[in-house]
Amino acid sequence: MRPVYFVHDLIPISHPEYCRAGEQARHRLRMLTVLDTAVGVVGNSAATLAELRLFGHEEARTYPPAIAALLGGEALPAVPYNANRSDYDAPSFVVLGTIEARKNHWMLLQLWSRLVEKFGEGAPQLIIIGQRGWECDQVFDVLDQPGRIRGKVAELGRCSDQDLAIQLAKARAVLFPSLAEGYGLPLAESLRAGVPVIASDLPVFREIAGEIPEYLDPSDIQAWEDAIIDYSDKKHSRRVAHLARLKDFNAPTWQSHFAAIDAWMATL
Repeated sequence: MRPVYFVHDLIPISHPEYCRAGEQARHRLRMLTVLDTAVGVVGNSAATLAELRLFGHEEARTYPPAIAALLGGEALPAVPYNANRSDYDAPSFVVLGTIEARKNHWMLLQLWSRLVEKFGEGAPQLIIIGQRGWECDQVFDVLDQPGRIRGKVAELGRCSDQDLAIQLAKARAVLFPSLAEGYGLPLAESLRAGVPVIASDLPVFREIAGEIPEYLDPSDIQAWEDAIIDYSDKKHSRRVAHLARLKDFNAPTWQSHFAAIDAWMATL
């Protein structure tokens, strides 16, 4: 048998504080097995493969042949026309993904508390889409409180593709304040849908989307607050410039993903 492995990330090794207890040791064994037995490795990004190469160097392992192939995706369903589109005028923002510590929901909840204190009923809405994960009890405590920051934060633990398309169509922007990522499929999905993205300045996000998103330091809550206030005005110059950049986004496809892998595997 000549194994070829797909590696999504090394986050349990590089950021164990965001993972379940014991996951660092388990993932270290997984990655050592990859390096010791692979005839080839597919990474979801060059950023992930750089992490694997560094890990292999630290563990004195030989690095196997590897290829980075960005993950593809499909377009979301079309949003049905609604004659009464007044709800599209109220500013809202979406954060999309499993609720876990590295996604930085806690910073967003602190930020929304500040916005509500400043603007009251005029504060924008935060829509949290994703199932609950782990190492995030502070966030769950806030989400379980009646009122959820005076009605300005909503949680959708289950969301169909149609509902997601509607929420994205309403949103002023999608927020990705992640502290660590192996890829970022929702980022590509949002840009494919034509929605502005405000994201952490992570190498993998730049690999996927280049200079199209608005990048911020995930620890700089003031910068995020300023951006959200600006983007709440759908005609603000920052948002208008972002929409112009969106025209240059080339969404990764499954066809290009597998074409690259098939050609590479023929060389092994």
